[in-house]
Amino acid sequence: MPAALQVTLDFLEDIRFNNNRIWFQDNRKRYDAAQANFNQLIEAIMQQFGEVEDLGRTTVKECVYRINRDVRFSKDKTPYKFHMGAVIGNGGRKSTGRSYYIQIQPGESMVAGGVYMPEAEQLKRIRAATASDNGKRLRAIINHADFKRYFGAMQGEQLKSAPKGYSSDHAAIDLLRHKQFLAMHMMNDADVLSDDLVTHVVAVCKALKPFEAYFNDILNGS
Repeated sequence: MPAALQVTLDFLEDIRFNNNRIWFQDNRKRYDAAQANFNQLIEAIMQQFGEVEDLGRTTVKECVYRINRDVRFSKDKTPYKFHMGAVIGNGGRKSTGRSYYIQIQPGESMVAGGVYMPEAEQLKRIRAATASDNGKRLRAIINHADFKRYFGAMQGEQLKSAPKGYSSDHAAIDLLRHKQFLAMHMMNDADVLSDDLVTHVVAVCKALKPFEAYFNDILNGS
C-alpha cells in the first residue's frame, strides 16, 4: 500500500497547483488511480474497524467524499479539493452516531473527530451537559493518556469571554468557551507511507471513541 499511496499523494500535490478542469481531464487516469488507492485504504481500515465500531453494511462508497468542491456559496471557485477524505461510521458520511474522519493530503493528513460546526441548539446542549458536572466527564476524556498521546488537547474555535448564561469563574469555563470541539491527529507523508498505517489509524480511532461517545450521548441520546 505505501507505493500506491505515494501515487495518491503525488496527484494531490499536483492538483493543488493545477486546479482546473482542463488539467483534471488531461490527468483523469492519474486521478482514477489515486482515488482507487485511497478507496483501498478506507476498505482496509473498515475491515479492521470492528475493534472500534460495528459498521453494519456500510460500504466504502458511502464513506468517501467526492473530490469536487461545492463552490455555490464560496468566493473560491477552484473546482477540486487537494485532499481525499472519508467518514467511517455506521452509515458513512450520513452517520448520525459516532464517526471518524480520515484525510489524506500531502503534509497534512489526519484522523479527526468531534463537533465541527454545531448548530446553536446543539452548542447549547453541549454546554449545558458539560456545565452540569463541572466538565468532569469531558475533562477525564481529554486528559486520558491515550487521548493526549494521539491528540494532545481538544482543539477548536473559542470565545474570548464566558458564553451567555455562564460565569467567568465557572469550574469548566475553559471547556464552555469552546464553539468547536475537535480532536485532530496529524500525520506526515512518512506516516501515510508506513506499512502500519491501517493499524495506526485504527488505534487512533479507538483512542478517539470516548470523545465521540461523549458528544453523541449529548446530541443523540445513545
